[in-house]
Amino acid sequence: MISTEVIQKVNLIEGEFTPSEANDIIDALIREKINFHKVQRLQKLIGDCDCETEELSGRISELLKEKQKARHFFMEARKAGRKLVINGTLEISYQD
Repeated sequence: MISTEVIQKVNLIEGEFTPSEANDIIDALIREKINFHKVQRLQKLIGDCDCETEELSGRISELLKEKQKARHFFMEARKAGRKLVINGTLEISYQD
């Protein structure tokens, strides 16, 4: 396993949210990431229509599943009348 040192942290989300607010935030983040991968896949295909894009397609599928899991979680929190706390910090490091 390669050890990497975190050299930058970005505090992206922090706070207490209603289930609807949390759903909107997480949905937007996942949607943006899916769009990022779709654009990458399209760029690869424009450059070489025979290129391999299974990895990107697989990641898109994973994100769609995570989106559904999150929606279910937020729906359950809404039914229970709960507030949610989200702490989302990105850790950025160099890859060796």
